[in-house]
Amino acid sequence: MYNSEVFISETINSVVNQSYKNWELLLVDDCSTDNTLKIVQPFLEEFNNIILLKNKKNSGAAISRNKGIEAANGDFIAFLDADDLWKPNKLEVQLQYMGPDDFDVSFSSYEQINEVGELLNKKVRALELLTYKKLLKSNYIGNLTGMYSVKSLNRITTPNLRKRQDWLLWLLAIEKSGKPAKGIQEPLAYYRVRDNSISSNKLDLLKYNYWVYRKGLGYSTMKSVFSMIVFLKEHFFVKSKQVVTTNEI
Repeated sequence: MYNSEVFISETINSVVNQSYKNWELLLVDDCSTDNTLKIVQPFLEEFNNIILLKNKKNSGAAISRNKGIEAANGDFIAFLDADDLWKPNKLEVQLQYMGPDDFDVSFSSYEQINEVGELLNKKVRALELLTYKKLLKSNYIGNLTGMYSVKSLNRITTPNLRKRQDWLLWLLAIEKSGKPAKGIQEPLAYYRVRDNSISSNKLDLLKYNYWVYRKGLGYSTMKSVFSMIVFLKEHFFVKSKQVVTTNEI
């Protein structure tokens, strides 16, 4: 959470209202200066499975997520940014898919909403199975839908990349699993599209995509540049087909 007063109550309620009830919610505050902490206080008082963690200084998403991962007690770890939402059956459906079929990593389709929560009539479809090789080409996992098994993979954290650290985390998880990730076709979450979000500057993100290969995976400069060429081809000509309007669903 960072200055999330507008959205945080709705986001927390989307977890509280899950049909699956055996969850723990770790709220990691990245030194908010607005009313975020005041808004979450009633939740902390009402629910003993909602826990607040505070960063000593503003540290960004990677350090904040790692802090939550290290403090988590559950058998599975999932992520939710402070402005996104889970559908009420998200955890229940996802755990049903992961258990019997022995998947270590899963994710799902999701729908897009605008800043005031209105549907944008766009759905990002999950691939049914996602291999490490395919994920290397482009990030096919919406982080708000991803889940991995701590029992199978232990806790997976990421290097401190300012952006795209979620992509690197899922690469590490699938590589460690040695098995594809399960893509659930049912949309289980809402991704909020914001004009001023950290992911809204597309040109800036290209740099961080490069750093996933160069710093995160330790590729050479030449291999990182080649991987970026593959990424751009995949992103614009292949991955774009996963986004459909509702009248195409």
